Amino acid sequence: MWHGKMVTALKKLGFDKVFDTNTGADFTIMEEASEFIERIQNGGILPMSTSCCPAWVKFLEMNYPELIPNLSTCKSPHQMFGAVIKSYYAKTVGIDPSKIYVVSVMPCIAKKFERTRDDMQGAGYDDVDCVITTRELARLIRQANIEFSELEECGFDSPMGEATGAGAIFGVTGGVMEAALRTAADFLGGESFGKIDYEEVRGRKGIKRAVVNVAGKDIRVAVVSGLANAREIAEEIKNGSADFDFVEIMACPGGCILGGGQPIKTSKTRIKNDVFGKRSKSIYTIDEKSTIRKSHENEYIKKVYEEFLNKPGSPEAHKLLHTSYVARNKYNI
Repeated sequence: MWHGKMVTALKKLGFDKVFDTNTGADFTIMEEASEFIERIQNGGILPMSTSCCPAWVKFLEMNYPELIPNLSTCKSPHQMFGAVIKSYYAKTVGIDPSKIYVVSVMPCIAKKFERTRDDMQGAGYDDVDCVITTRELARLIRQANIEFSELEECGFDSPMGEATGAGAIFGVTGGVMEAALRTAADFLGGESFGKIDYEEVRGRKGIKRAVVNVAGKDIRVAVVSGLANAREIAEEIKNGSADFDFVEIMACPGGCILGGGQPIKTSKTRIKNDVFGKRSKSIYTIDEKSTIRKSHENEYIKKVYEEFLNKPGSPEAHKLLHTSYVARNKYNI
């Protein structure tokens, strides 16, 4: 598969280890689903909004600072993963975390700013040292005269390379919500209680609203992509008319698969070639073919919690995997 060639290319470029960011997404779901359940059960502030899109987070901080309490405190997947690499992984393999340099390959330009935010040093060092976009990686591969199509496939490094189908769907609008619902249902109803496929939150529509049954409780959800749509939903939350409990928001229309760091396609080309359709189909195919499709069933994730983090939402997990926000203006960016 293409990701096997990508791992090989990165090794040729000089990286010692190559891990799957989808594993970081599994950590995010463990924390985010638990945070949502805690808010539901204990009268926390609702609706809770996802926080994995740094462009959305900064947009809210600058335009709707009064809604900061609605944001999940979870870091995004690559920031969580960086913190785990420089703490648990460093300890496990006996490496000084100050000697680890983490580079995240992202479909998103806003991730470059995100890594510089305050409160992104969970293990005492920057969670992530550098962010390059997928487009920049392609340039590096070309500049190194690597013939990508001719590369042999190589697997992600262990033990940090294991990820689930839930982690894979993070990149498409609705994917974070679906992954969170899979885990929240099982957390509330018992092992393998909830369903896997939540068709209600899939599709390219800019605002999707649905009511899903999670362990006998109706949960009102909204899935949003595109900042114009995000503003509409933020206004609903602000004026008290929001009729949902949980909302996923991504700044890029269609989600990260059409992110600003991805290969450039004009709007006309995107529509003609159905870029969203092809990329989302690829992601959902990865999910469908995955042996494990729920984040909390990832054996590696279980091991890290058992040996290091205790449980989702624990003080140890909050120190490494959660963050804080600040009201901003155009002079405080």
